[in-house]
Amino acid sequence: MERSFLEISRLSVRFGAKAPPVLNGIDLKVAQGEYIAVIGHSGCGKSTLLNVVAGLLPATLGGVVLEGREVDEPGPDRAVVFQNHSLLPWLTCAENVALAVDRTVGRSMTRAQRRDWTMENLALVRMEAHAQKRPHEISGGMKQRIGIARALAMRPKVLLLDEPFGALDALTRAHLQDQVMAIHARLGTTVMMITHDVDEAVLLSDRIVMMTNGPNATIGEVLDVDLPRPRDRLALASDARFLAAREAVLRFLHERHALPAAA
Repeated sequence: MERSFLEISRLSVRFGAKAPPVLNGIDLKVAQGEYIAVIGHSGCGKSTLLNVVAGLLPATLGGVVLEGREVDEPGPDRAVVFQNHSLLPWLTCAENVALAVDRTVGRSMTRAQRRDWTMENLALVRMEAHAQKRPHEISGGMKQRIGIARALAMRPKVLLLDEPFGALDALTRAHLQDQVMAIHARLGTTVMMITHDVDEAVLLSDRIVMMTNGPNATIGEVLDVDLPRPRDRLALASDARFLAAREAVLRFLHERHALPAAA
């Protein structure tokens, strides 16, 4: 039997011995190069799940295995991009990316190779022209581009996105979604993304993992997104497959949201 690239097995997370589990019995297998979106209402443990995969939180029960090795601490094989860009304000855009390079893959590179690799990743997110600017000199969308470039520069096996576009205006969000699709197509990086946005989940992902309400949240359904790549947002706006996937996610979220009120 072929081993999963990333496997989450019987994962439960509890904060405090007497508190109910935030997550309870999460099972998910992710193929290499797959783009997974995790969606659910606030409080369902989406970010908790991502933080366990990142190695930032310990599992109470079960665990995460990446390429046959248990995840029990942070590592450069998993890069995280948060909603808050977390750039160091006293460094330029290039220096923010270079810092990640120096701490990870750059240890085996010459100085010139590190510089070239930094600029290559800035070019990947179309920020090479702003390399010498500091974070306060660029927009929020540009900051997120730098955050993505910094993560990709680590050559991670898994890219973890925690609502990376949530604080952006609609137009900037759309541009960055398109760029992330292009980067995923070019690099084939395995991606797990947390989102509240149904259209975003359908547009970007191969599968959508729909979480039940917390506490004791678990995976309610997993939807395969049957849309060929590359994807064009304008063409998909009237595509029956896109609309059916969107409806399926909305139906799940509405029904799960209604359950507590009916109890």
